[in-house]
Amino acid sequence: MIGFDTNILVRFFTQDNPRQCEQTDELMRSLSVAKPAWIGMVTLLEFVWVLTRIYRIGQHEMVRILDDLLDRPEIVVERIDTVHEALNLYRAGKADFADCLIVASARDAGCDRVLTFDRIAARDAGMELPE
Repeated sequence: MIGFDTNILVRFFTQDNPRQCEQTDELMRSLSVAKPAWIGMVTLLEFVWVLTRIYRIGQHEMVRILDDLLDRPEIVVERIDTVHEALNLYRAGKADFADCLIVASARDAGCDRVLTFDRIAARDAGMELPE
């Protein structure tokens, strides 16, 4: 198994640098269930941030990209169940993926609730405003 940094994912999904994209495409073709790539939650979070903030990918398209990535059998994602929960929250509302991942991770850790001052995160990601 090999680990992927954010820029490998960005090159693969944006296809914006011919030389690096050729390398990335070849790398992706070389993966298999027996020899997968591993993506950590921090990498995934940074990937979503780069695509939504730098490349201006909208939420609907970002959900499609994440679905594609998570459905690949040759990709192992850290805490995949938590990531799926975060993706479902992200898909359903207007909260940032980061907020959704914070909520899903906190639930996975046994937290009863997550406090925030972010009203959108409270409304759409399941966080709560302090009383």
